Amino acid sequence: MKIVLLEDIKALGKKGDIVEASEGYARNFLIPKNKGKAATTENLNTLKLQKANQEKLAEEQLAEANELADNISKASITLSIKGGAGGKTYGSISTKEIAQALKEQSDIDIDKKKLVLSEPIKTFGIHEVSIKLHKEVTAKLSIKVVEE
Repeated sequence: MKIVLLEDIKALGKKGDIVEASEGYARNFLIPKNKGKAATTENLNTLKLQKANQEKLAEEQLAEANELADNISKASITLSIKGGAGGKTYGSISTKEIAQALKEQSDIDIDKKKLVLSEPIKTFGIHEVSIKLHKEVTAKLSIKVVEE
């Protein structure tokens, strides 16, 4: 019996796949627990419409991420940190501080979890920080760290 999966099922496939399942498994488990539907023409058409809608949403999200990446790459922020003798800093600059400064100085709101720091910023000067906006889009932000 052909089934359209409504959830990921380890032994059969992923959500939206059309799979062949035994009659008993489909009628006694998949369909009653809303894990799948019979692959009728109506259900197949609904599945096609859902996939087309998901693709459209994915394209829109990618376009928004590209636009935001352009805005971020044009922006530059300045952060100050206390320093001691010999150009050493007290503490480091975190992703939370970077996200907050980006919002205040450039009016761009980014979640701190999207910022990618290989190591904490502990020196003065200009640093590049990557921001993962989308699985295909990464923006670079220029940060100038000055002594307070």
